[in-house]
Amino acid sequence: MEKSLAELERIQTKILERISKLELSSSASLPQHNSTPIPTSTQNDAVGATETRLSAILRANGVKDFAFKRVPADYYDWSLDDRRDVLGAASVHHLCKSIVLVNTQAQSSVVDCSDRNNSKYYVVVVQYTARFNAEAVKNFLYSINEGKIAKKKFNLRLAPEETSVELTGFEHNGVTCVGMKTDIPVILDEAIQKLSPDFFWLGGGEIDLKLGIRTSEFINFVKPFIVSCSST
Repeated sequence: MEKSLAELERIQTKILERISKLELSSSASLPQHNSTPIPTSTQNDAVGATETRLSAILRANGVKDFAFKRVPADYYDWSLDDRRDVLGAASVHHLCKSIVLVNTQAQSSVVDCSDRNNSKYYVVVVQYTARFNAEAVKNFLYSINEGKIAKKKFNLRLAPEETSVELTGFEHNGVTCVGMKTDIPVILDEAIQKLSPDFFWLGGGEIDLKLGIRTSEFINFVKPFIVSCSST
């Protein structure tokens, strides 16, 4: 009888140990909002069509140092610190966004993006921590047109969301400079070029997909105008 009880205790102990291990394993696999990084989508079994397409474009244009990461649906409700952590960004200053601007005072003959010096639309890449300065872009465009176009003919404003989607093919918060439907001239804020390390994050083509890229490779590929167009 004693031997039977001892055997029963041994079995129960093993069962409890297994349950404990399973609980620990389960809790370890749960996402932690601030501490556990979201895996890159390249680590997932199924890579999305957007990432596949943009990755192919980047590689075809000599860009090697880039990464895509999926973020939770409530990502934009998070603080910049939390966004930095989930992306593994070097700082909150390395978190950037692409915004589509329209020149509301462009000459009647300017209706598209065929002339990058005098385009109807521009995509500006700026940091989330900076304040965009539209006046600086206005002055820049006036200067590269050598004063041949009156300054009053440049008035950059945020393009309506439906226009942004139509031109880029990307939804709000998913806009990126890679693989846009329209070849829109890009303006990169000079502050981003000066970041150290030189690897920043921006939209990745979908609301919950972000793209990290080496700044020098981004510049070589996109060939943006580099303009000091923000303030902190």
